[in-house]
Amino acid sequence: MKLCVIVLHYMGLADTLACLDALDASRGAAFDILVVDNASGDGSPDAIRAAHPNARVLSTDDNLGYAGGNNAGIRAALANGAEALFLINNDACVEPDCVARLARALNERPAVGMVGPMVYTFDAGRVISSAGGAIHWRIADASNVGAGETDDGQYPARSVDFVNGCGLMITRAAIERAGLLDERYFMYWEETDWCTRVRRAGFDVRFEPSAMMRHRAPIRSDALSRATLYYMTRNRLRFFATHTPWRIKPLALAHAMHGAWREARRHAGAGRREQAAAMRAGMTDALRRRWGRVEPSAWLGANRIAASMGS
Repeated sequence: MKLCVIVLHYMGLADTLACLDALDASRGAAFDILVVDNASGDGSPDAIRAAHPNARVLSTDDNLGYAGGNNAGIRAALANGAEALFLINNDACVEPDCVARLARALNERPAVGMVGPMVYTFDAGRVISSAGGAIHWRIADASNVGAGETDDGQYPARSVDFVNGCGLMITRAAIERAGLLDERYFMYWEETDWCTRVRRAGFDVRFEPSAMMRHRAPIRSDALSRATLYYMTRNRLRFFATHTPWRIKPLALAHAMHGAWREARRHAGAGRREQAAAMRAGMTDALRRRWGRVEPSAWLGANRIAASMGS
């Protein structure tokens, strides 16, 4: 099986080099490495080529987000004959046998179209960031299973609703049947959408705990950036409006809107006005069907209006 690892890079050169160092230390599987530079504009592609001449670097003309940047890499890898792709964020690092174990999980189960590893935080020990994902349709929410727990082997290999987009492996066959990532999400929730489409295309989505990696990402909502809150709020509504069974869709979307509004009020009450404004802008743009990349001025402007009204 010809395998290509796609590393999505945007700024964060030190993280990308550490990610590539970990991939170079991998054992048990042969693979090509393709780094997609998402228009960082800081000269980092040359630094990547110098430090890792084995890696091919593909530069985009604009910041295409997680979905568009990875799609650019996927198209290039498929054109080069890849039969399976491992997508990894530049702020993640694999354990030496992670890629090999994911590839083995695909080879051993022909029905599997996508598989994801055990994801730990970068904290000391084995603190789980994601042990697979679960979708809660009636309340229009999704969760990374086990987040914040210590891994004691409580989460076995199994079929899951989705795997975390910071590191996932997918087959060429699954892409050909389910399609590429939906670029209207730009970033966040697009992997949940992708996994849902892969499953509905007839493939299994699996969690494989013997494959392990670490990801530098907060697992508490209070630590999320304004941009993250905007896209997570907006795209959550898009995902459930698209995929929820029609019988429960009105109730599910009402839950989603109420939960987002309540969380925005919590941020505002804690003095995080710009975070609250970003969430409100996400709700508004979802209702307006405004998708893709949105400049931060959208929610910064909303924050100034809210502040002038004393809210």
